[in-house]
Amino acid sequence: MNQLKVFGLMAGLTIFLVLLGGHLGGPDLAILFFAGAVVMNFGMYWFSDRLVLRMYKAKVVEREDAPELFDMVDELRRRAELPMPIVAIAPQQQPNAFATGRSHKHAVVCVTTGLMQLMNRRELEGVIAHELAHIKHRHMLVSTIAATMAGAIALVARWGIFFGGRDNRNPVVAILIMILAPMAALIIQMAISRTNEFQADATGARIAGSPDGLSEALARLEAGAQRIPMDVNPAGAQLAIVNPLRGGAMSGITKFFRTHPPTEDRIRALRELRGTF
Repeated sequence: MNQLKVFGLMAGLTIFLVLLGGHLGGPDLAILFFAGAVVMNFGMYWFSDRLVLRMYKAKVVEREDAPELFDMVDELRRRAELPMPIVAIAPQQQPNAFATGRSHKHAVVCVTTGLMQLMNRRELEGVIAHELAHIKHRHMLVSTIAATMAGAIALVARWGIFFGGRDNRNPVVAILIMILAPMAALIIQMAISRTNEFQADATGARIAGSPDGLSEALARLEAGAQRIPMDVNPAGAQLAIVNPLRGGAMSGITKFFRTHPPTEDRIRALRELRGTF
C-alpha cells in the first residue's frame, strides 16, 4: 500500500510538471529543461554512493576492520535475500545510519561511529535491517525519480517564465508560479521520503525478526540527533535513518518540509507490529 502511495505521488508530480511546462514555456521548452533535469539527476544517481559517502566523510571497511559489524550485515542481508552490500563507517559522533547505491548489487550500508558506540546488539540489528529494507525496496531509485521531477519543475518554472512568461498578461501570477511550483515539488518529494521511511521500518522489523530493536533504537537515535550535531551536506539528510540536521520541532505548515516522519509516529507503528510475524 505504501509503495502504491509513492507511485501515486510520483504520477501526480509528473502530471503537474507537464501541465506547468506547457503553460509557461510551451512544449519545446518544457521538454528541453525536463531532459536536462533527467540527465543531471540520473548522473547524480549513477555516482550516488561515492557522493553520499563523501558527504558523510565515510570510509569503506572490510571484515578485518570491523568483524562484528560486517558479520551482522552479512547475516541480515541473507535474511533479506540481498547481495552483500558495501559496508562503511562515518567518523561522526551523532548516532545515525543510511543506505545508498543505485541497485541491489551496488548498495552501501553506512553507520556512524556514534551509532556503534551507543546501540546494543538488538538495536544495531534493527537499524541495519531498516537500511537493508531501503535497498530491498529500491527506495534510492524512487527518491532519484522524485528528485528528477522536482528539479524539472524548478527549472521549467524559472526558465519558462523567463523565456515564455514574458508574454504573460499577469506578471504577479507568473512570479507566484515561480515561487510556489518548486515549493510544491519539494513538499511532494519530502512526502515520498517520509512514506519510504514507514515502509523501511516495517520491512526492517521483519528482517530483524522483531520490531522492538528498531523501535528502541529510534528513540535513542532521536535523542542523540537532538544532542549531538552532525556536519553533513543537507542534500544527504533525507538518507539518514533520523534527520541529522536538527532545527527544532516542526509544526503547522513546516511539517510538510520534514524529510522524516515524526519519530514517535514511527515507534507507534512499529509497536503495532508486535506479534504479527
